[in-house]
Amino acid sequence: MLWGRDTDRAAAAAVLERARAGRSAALVVRGDPGIGKSALLDDVAAAATGMTVLRCAGVETEAEVPFASLHQLLAPALARVAQLPDVQAAALRGALGLGPAAGGDQLLVGVAVLTLLAELAEDGPVLCVVDDAHWLDRSSAQALRFVARRLHAEPVAMLFGARDEFAPEGLPEHRLTGLDPDTADALLRQVRPDLPQRIRVRLVRDSAGNPLALRELPRGAPPFVPAALPRRIQDAFAARIDRLPPDGRAMLLIAAAASSTAAPSPTEEGLGLVLRAAELLGVAPDGLGAAEEAGLVTVAAGRVVFTHPLLRSAAYQQTTFDRRLAVHRTLARLLPADDDRRAWHLAAAATGPDEEAALALEHAAERARGRKGYPATAAALQRSAQLTADPVRRTRRLVAAAVAANDAGQPDLTRKFLAACDPIDGDPVLTARVCELRARLAFDEGSAAAAHDLLVAGALALAPVDRRAAGLLLVDAARNAWQLSDPPRVQEAAARLGELGLSPSDGLDPAVAAVTAAARLLVDGPEAGVPAMRALTRTRTGPPNLRLNAAFVAGLVGDFEAGRAIAQGVADEARAEGSIGWLPLAHVTLAASQLYLGRFADAVATATEGLQLAADTGQPNRAGYLEGILAWILAARGDAAGCAQLAGHCHDRYTRNHIANGLAWSQWALALLDLGLGRPAEASDRLDAALAGPVRHQIQAVYFAPDQVEAATRIGAYERAEAACARFAAWAGAARLDWAGAVAHRCHALLEPSWPLAQRHFEAAVAAHAAGGSPWEAARTHLAFGERLRRERRKGEARTQLRAAAELFDRLGARPWLDRAHAELRAAGGFVEASASAVPALSPQELQIVRLVAAGLTNREIGARLFLSPKTVSYHLYRAFPKLNVTSRTQLARLDLTG
Repeated sequence: MLWGRDTDRAAAAAVLERARAGRSAALVVRGDPGIGKSALLDDVAAAATGMTVLRCAGVETEAEVPFASLHQLLAPALARVAQLPDVQAAALRGALGLGPAAGGDQLLVGVAVLTLLAELAEDGPVLCVVDDAHWLDRSSAQALRFVARRLHAEPVAMLFGARDEFAPEGLPEHRLTGLDPDTADALLRQVRPDLPQRIRVRLVRDSAGNPLALRELPRGAPPFVPAALPRRIQDAFAARIDRLPPDGRAMLLIAAAASSTAAPSPTEEGLGLVLRAAELLGVAPDGLGAAEEAGLVTVAAGRVVFTHPLLRSAAYQQTTFDRRLAVHRTLARLLPADDDRRAWHLAAAATGPDEEAALALEHAAERARGRKGYPATAAALQRSAQLTADPVRRTRRLVAAAVAANDAGQPDLTRKFLAACDPIDGDPVLTARVCELRARLAFDEGSAAAAHDLLVAGALALAPVDRRAAGLLLVDAARNAWQLSDPPRVQEAAARLGELGLSPSDGLDPAVAAVTAAARLLVDGPEAGVPAMRALTRTRTGPPNLRLNAAFVAGLVGDFEAGRAIAQGVADEARAEGSIGWLPLAHVTLAASQLYLGRFADAVATATEGLQLAADTGQPNRAGYLEGILAWILAARGDAAGCAQLAGHCHDRYTRNHIANGLAWSQWALALLDLGLGRPAEASDRLDAALAGPVRHQIQAVYFAPDQVEAATRIGAYERAEAACARFAAWAGAARLDWAGAVAHRCHALLEPSWPLAQRHFEAAVAAHAAGGSPWEAARTHLAFGERLRRERRKGEARTQLRAAAELFDRLGARPWLDRAHAELRAAGGFVEASASAVPALSPQELQIVRLVAAGLTNREIGARLFLSPKTVSYHLYRAFPKLNVTSRTQLARLDLTG
């Protein structure tokens, strides 16, 4: 019976009812120890009639065993793993120790769990109950939070019971508080009807309405000494343990040390391990019966389960240090050499340096890494290092722990492990690894300049033994410096690359040429750098970081189709292999390329997904780029509030990380918004101010030059316009691209007072745009040409250009620009046609899904690609069909879904 929990039961029941209605829901039930979280979860589970109920509970002593709690939760559903896509099935089997280690990132396990729960929900609603979530191993916690955020249109409810240490990361929460005094008094009267009123009043006051305290404190002997909860509750449990016979206390210690509340391992059942250890330690097994009779444990299905987690802690602490060591040594003897628990028992039994335990933990770490259990890998290597006497070996293990912590998204631990390392002398590979890790930390902390210097230092250390690896570090350092708008550091990276003496067989010639050319471009101008950078844009193979550098360079030289193809290739490969960590960076370059190509809807879908993936993978610095791209598109579409909000986020991120690329997007977006809404003076001032700051070294300063020309000519600031025109024309001449030449002609036409000369520029621009490359820029050219034609009283020709502009703006969803084209068209005597494109009405996810459907993919295949369940895919299709005025998948294939 739950006392005084009607409101709390209603909150939890709402989650259940939502699942019964066919929609997903999640809730984190928070509260202090003993407040009633487990009781509430039990109550909900009991009410889940007709639902599949999956349960697990975090165990404090198993917090470093990768995916231990996930294994417990999914145990009843593991037969359905075979129904998952192959990559996901392999990842989940590898994580749970049911198959060989698989490739891919840790989050791929979360994707597999998402699909598995969705498959299970096809048979009816599912309830996942996760108790003591604050003690989940980090790998399980990460996977389950990922699933809870991604579930949408499936009848799956997820309930977490947790103390405040558990980070909900965006999941809805409900806090349990103490019972009110009247309810607490009623509960106390039921538990101990014989208590005098004065003691009852004191207990109600001292317990603060904590139900467990109200039940347990009266079991102790009075007087009830005031103490802080939950220590006082644990003392009450300790008093109950003290009343057991010696064998009963000993059996509780063995059970607590063995962590047998978890699901039995493939090699040893929990109860069997406890009984075998008791036999070796000379403890009579009937002591376990005494503990069960006292209500401290239950024994069933081969497991020993403590009736409350604090009982486990009390049982472990209520004995001598030597006795605990003996129990751990005995448990280690009973477990196989390849059982991770053996390594941790050896470590618990160690009282000083112990190479046997350290080596066992190192092997456990290797197994955890193979299963993508990076938090467990880091913990095992940290403890291994603590038990290592040899300083060189200790440092190697600490660096390996730092690598694992970094892979797990634990920057504080990464920093802590690196700080504990002894000086590294004579090991260039280790030195370079430490530099690279510290560079990542510095970059994420907003010290991008320090990150650059660390990458250069790592490359210098590595150069004598591995020139190619050193070269890759320097290429990354150069890209980092470019994003910082730091020409001296770009030039330093280029000089260091030149000093390496790389050979063609190293395969870095295009990258080296691009870095060298970038350094020259900053000093000598576009013609000195842009042509030589193009070779790298032909890269289609190699490591993901090299290819993404090539995509980035493609953006610098204006070859957006090459940038799109390279980034799309990396993204497709990352999805296929489950290398989710590469996706946020791939989405940055892919979304930028799509934007420049005038595929706004694609760019929005890519950037929106990229933001979610950046959050999922702990890459906040990628978010600034993606928010800037979204802000720019919102500006083009006239969403002033959305643009301002995202641009503000970008500016705030710049103040923290000093990465100028995101700042460039935000400043350009706000200026474009001004220009589109008829505020050319404000736009001109914004762009001039941006050009005076760090943005001047970013490629956006080239690409927004045509906006400067238009804004300045509209307010009669021709000197400003001429300077911007010259800047863009110099770059366009070096780039030698049709779209760039077309825009340069448009800029000259806007500045040209002579109509015959302006006409020739406009006609050349329109002809060049015909080759494709940028519908946005083509629309801007048609609009500017049509406006000039109307002013020259050539209305018929003006209508042709303005209709072309309106059609393109309509497809792009650029409402302010479309309105401007329509106004000009009406002034030229033309009529305005109704909107022809429904694509802008789709949400980013709907657009992704309908395109994949049109390409012939099934809902299941789409879900695997986008990390969604098939039912969520179906839900989005259901919403998209009316927007597109279609009723079947076949009709989608006949639509023009470009955007």
